Amino acid sequence: MAGLCMVAGRFYPTQTRAVIKELALPVRPSSLPVQIAVMAFAGTAMLAWPARAADSDQENRGHDPFFQISSRIANCPEPLGPRVDEAQWRRDAHHRIEDGNHCYVEGRCRLGNSYQYEQEIVESTQRRLQTLSIALPGWHDSTLWVTVRGRWLLVQGCVGRGFPGQPFLAALREVADVEIVVDQITGDPVRGVPYPVFGGQPGKATPVPPQSGRGPN
Repeated sequence: MAGLCMVAGRFYPTQTRAVIKELALPVRPSSLPVQIAVMAFAGTAMLAWPARAADSDQENRGHDPFFQISSRIANCPEPLGPRVDEAQWRRDAHHRIEDGNHCYVEGRCRLGNSYQYEQEIVESTQRRLQTLSIALPGWHDSTLWVTVRGRWLLVQGCVGRGFPGQPFLAALREVADVEIVVDQITGDPVRGVPYPVFGGQPGKATPVPPQSGRGPN
C-alpha cells in the first residue's frame, strides 16, 4: 500500500490499454488531465493492494461514501473499500487535499474540490438505482457495494448469471458529475473476488482507485 502514494507519477505503457479496458469506464470524451489520470490509475495494476485486511485498525478515515446496494448473492465477501490503517492515512492525508484541488485547477470541476461532489453523487446514484429497479430490475440479482471517491465510482461485489452488467454500468456512467466508473464485480466468487476484502477473508489482490496521487481526481 505504501507504494500507492506516488502512483500518479508512474506510468506503465505496456499495461495501460489492457487495464483501462478491463477496469475503467470513461463517462465522456476525456480532457487530457482525465486521460492522464486514467493512465495513472492503470499503473496501479503493478501495485496491487494486499489480499487481506489483517490489521484491525482499518477504518474509513477519509469518510468516503461506502454503501451496499444489493444483497441477493449469498456469501459474497465484503470489500475492504476505503478503509485504511492509521499509518496509511498519515501518509495519504496531505495528498488528498492536494488531489481534490487539482480537479478545480485543471478546469474539470465547477466546485472547488473534487471531494465536494461526493454527497451529490451518492444522492444521484441512489435516484438512478431507484429508476433502474423499474427499468432494469435484473440488477438486483447481485450483492454489490459502491465506493465514491471524489468523482469516481467503484463498484465491487458478486452477481448472478442474469445480471445485466453492461447496461447497469452504462447507467452509472450517466450519473451527474461522475468521471469514471470502475468495475470490480464477479460472477464466480468461489474462484476469488477481484478486490481486497474486509475482515481477513481471502481475496484476490487487484488494483483499486489510488488512495493518493492525482489519479482519481
